[in-house]
Amino acid sequence: MNRVLIIAEAGVNHNGSIENAFRLIDAAFDAGVDYVKFQTFKSENLVSKSAKKADYQIQNTGNSSDSQYEMLKKLELSHENHQLLIDYCKQKSIHFFSTAFDLDSLAYLKEIGLDLVKIPSGEITNLPYLRRAAKLFKKVILSTGMCTMEDIEAAINVFLGEGILKDDITILHCNTEYPTPMNDVNLKAMLSIQQQFGTEVGYSDHTLGIEVPIAAVALGASVIEKHFTLDNTMEGPDHAASLEPQQLKEMVKAIRNIEQAISGDGIKQPSDSEMKNIEIARKSIVASKQIIEGEIFTEDNITVKRPGTGISPMKWDEVIGKKAGRAYNADELIQL
Repeated sequence: MNRVLIIAEAGVNHNGSIENAFRLIDAAFDAGVDYVKFQTFKSENLVSKSAKKADYQIQNTGNSSDSQYEMLKKLELSHENHQLLIDYCKQKSIHFFSTAFDLDSLAYLKEIGLDLVKIPSGEITNLPYLRRAAKLFKKVILSTGMCTMEDIEAAINVFLGEGILKDDITILHCNTEYPTPMNDVNLKAMLSIQQQFGTEVGYSDHTLGIEVPIAAVALGASVIEKHFTLDNTMEGPDHAASLEPQQLKEMVKAIRNIEQAISGDGIKQPSDSEMKNIEIARKSIVASKQIIEGEIFTEDNITVKRPGTGISPMKWDEVIGKKAGRAYNADELIQL
């Protein structure tokens, strides 16, 4: 169908509140996305208790004293809450999705019925994780923030070695800075990935605004992932680099429009919608002043004007020098 898969990344923007998570699902549904995605992890399996937060996390949480572990522990979704969210997504007719950040969470997502795995950028160099993901799932979306081509190739080789088909791998170009500066986006890298690895490609966006995901679709992205939030002034690590609901809706609308705009066959010819305007917009050869019967057509007595219902101006040289077969008033269409 050549339809771009749009993943609205709720992530941890629920701030640990199931009510916020429900509201995020509502916003994703209203925007018309395909998937609403959360994050599945156990903090003790993900990060050591002494690991420091990233600069953007410190800035966006307003707290430099707590650790990554302490921050993430507040953002975990329990298994019970996962099921509540899955059930609510079914009610809303939107696909539930989540990213697992540890081995146990990968197994849990498989257990609850997910058939597609999203590899986050931070796990692309985690060989045990990649192997487990490849054994559990047969379709892979791979984010590539902070990666080199060699990193990507190594991960793909793990998947291929476990029997995953290249046609079932989608690689997302990504930059892991929140927000990503525009001059660091390097969107052409998405095309380089596609050319080198021969997979489907997409883009996971952390810039402010909606321009870059739209541009990625125009360049051929088959998957777009974008963080969103209820309010980007909320306290939390990812809110500031996330779209608010109205912006998410605008992004989806723009992407769907771009899908249609690039879906043609590439043959340059008049479209059905513009055919009716040909006679209105084009011109014909007309008399520029009164012409008597038998008078020779010259550049002094004929000109070019709308409508395009008469002789095409491309036949100008054929008309010049011919005799008028009848008299013409100014602006009358010339006939031969």
